[in-house]
Amino acid sequence: MSGSSERHGAHGRPLTLRERWEAYKNSPFLPATVLVLIVAAAAGLFAGSYTYAMAKPTPHRIPAALVTQPEVARGEAFVAGMEKLDASLELHDYPDVADARRALDEQKVFTIVRASDDGVALDVAGASGASVAELLGKAGIDVGDATGVEVTVRDVKPLQRGDPRGLALFYISLAAVIMGFLGAIQLSVHAHGLNPAERIAFTVAYALLGGFAIAAAVDWWLGAVDLPFVQSWLILAFTMFTSGMVFTMFNTLMGRWAMIPTWGVMVLLGNPSSGGAVSWPLLPSALGHIGRWLPPGASVNAQHTAVYYQGHQFVFPYLVLAAWALVSCTVFWVWRHRHPGGRARTPEHAAAAT
Repeated sequence: MSGSSERHGAHGRPLTLRERWEAYKNSPFLPATVLVLIVAAAAGLFAGSYTYAMAKPTPHRIPAALVTQPEVARGEAFVAGMEKLDASLELHDYPDVADARRALDEQKVFTIVRASDDGVALDVAGASGASVAELLGKAGIDVGDATGVEVTVRDVKPLQRGDPRGLALFYISLAAVIMGFLGAIQLSVHAHGLNPAERIAFTVAYALLGGFAIAAAVDWWLGAVDLPFVQSWLILAFTMFTSGMVFTMFNTLMGRWAMIPTWGVMVLLGNPSSGGAVSWPLLPSALGHIGRWLPPGASVNAQHTAVYYQGHQFVFPYLVLAAWALVSCTVFWVWRHRHPGGRARTPEHAAAAT
């Protein structure tokens, strides 16, 4: 009876703080609590990052071509007026309109300032960024009114009719980025037993099919943008694969918390700085530089050039995507033994071995 009393007394004894902590640490409540805090912080950061980048676009020295021959009448007054309206132009001299237009096609400049019969002609390129073209056009007219200079604004490279704000390319790149890492998450959950080579192969498979589906929906089904279909499809597939492998890399290194750095790189930082919704000259300067080196920015850049600047392709965005994909695949492959997925090899049956 006394032994039974002692046992009941031990069970009835209040737990110490250390024992409570150990019980809590080994229960599902600890990761659930951490997730509550992470989701709340991510929600605030998500809203904050997009608001910071897009709520009030501000120009930061917009590259502009100044045609020197013939000389622009009252050009100095016009440029000084643009400076006062916070539409400051970083002027680059070009001897004639043909050279200036070539620079615009190569995306070295966003606008051309040249002489016109009545004063100043301001050629903008909606395809280089609707927000930049709109800001320059409005500022040019206001400066003309304020300085008495006749200003003619013309969009020499307009956006396609089905995409008047130029957001379709941002949206399809965003879809490729998000579905890329969501696909990798689903492979980890529902195809946990895939071995490393199989995991990479299935990531390639859903990237190719997903990229095709995005391009077909926007071009063939909705007719919003006339895409160079094969090139746009492969850019989207490359983006989805890269995004999926970035998650797989972080899953190898960090296990179940891989979503945190993936979301940070791809969504919190990558998408607002991509230049898709707000052109790089209007983004906060740090974001404008960082965005070019991240997969979302590289995808938007490659897609934008493929659609609107055929014949003036850049290799840089493809190199950025390739570098992220190569690093992610290499880290995953070298440390594949740490990845939570995979399956053990089944040993040969003894009879078969003999």
